[in-house]
Amino acid sequence: MDGGNQSVLSEFVLLGLCHSWNIQILLFIIFCMLYLMIVSGNIVIVILIITDSNLHSPMYFFLANLSFVDMLLSSVTTPKMITDLLREKKTIHFGGCMFQIFLSHFIPGLEMVLLVIMAYDRYVAICKPLHYSTIMSLKNCTGLVVTSWALGFLHAMSQIVVTARLPFCGPKEIDSFFCDTPLVIKLACIDSYNLEILMNVHCGVVAITCFILLLTSYTYILLAVHKSSKTGASKALSTCTAHVTVVVLFFWPCIFIYVWPLSNTGVNKFLAVFYSVFTPLLNPLVYTLRNKEMKNAIKKFRNYYVDSKGNN
Repeated sequence: MDGGNQSVLSEFVLLGLCHSWNIQILLFIIFCMLYLMIVSGNIVIVILIITDSNLHSPMYFFLANLSFVDMLLSSVTTPKMITDLLREKKTIHFGGCMFQIFLSHFIPGLEMVLLVIMAYDRYVAICKPLHYSTIMSLKNCTGLVVTSWALGFLHAMSQIVVTARLPFCGPKEIDSFFCDTPLVIKLACIDSYNLEILMNVHCGVVAITCFILLLTSYTYILLAVHKSSKTGASKALSTCTAHVTVVVLFFWPCIFIYVWPLSNTGVNKFLAVFYSVFTPLLNPLVYTLRNKEMKNAIKKFRNYYVDSKGNN
């Protein structure tokens, strides 16, 4: 396979979400508002965790990283999607398309591993409380986060190395609002059926492995909670419920996109939008609305801001 395919096909045409100009204007307004909410909501969580000493624990350290990753996840495709809603011709350069594919696997792969780490953190806190401070030391927590970034990078590289070397000579239309790997592979000038299956299996194995690890961790946690006191069980169950909610919101569209791909283009576009826009938006809401310590931190931050503004 020749790596010089850019001389044959220099750009791809994105068909976008829909063809109605009025609907595109409406979606432009909606997605602009949602993207601002995603960025501001996750920034607030990161600031609260950094500034509030009560949140300086491994669980919130991982949550701050998750919020940062969620901002990256929404920024992979959403800004391009928003600007394209105002364009009649939606194109993306070959290099930009490959970079988008890389990021669309790097960030989700990173987040999957990070969610597993957060589940492990709760497992250690509930099932091995006496050893928690030793196992989840700052050094170990930092090492786990670095590991999640490294694994996400390796997963993305395994996808982009294959995709970027495919010969593309047309057609160049992608029936989506971003460069999705299965759709791009179909445009290669080779019989890509087996390669599509291989790439989907690869993504599926990563997603299912992480999902099984998450289920295992939360199963042990629920069993431990069942045997513990009512007070401790209630707090642990509340925290774990928030985690499980985030896991379901993240993995549900991912499984349908890559593990169980659908032939319905409209459904795939909806799932892709949900994955890149609504999941990063719902995560901060889930953690702030279901977490008492986060609610208290928000109140303290708000009171401090009001007091300092009143003094001025």
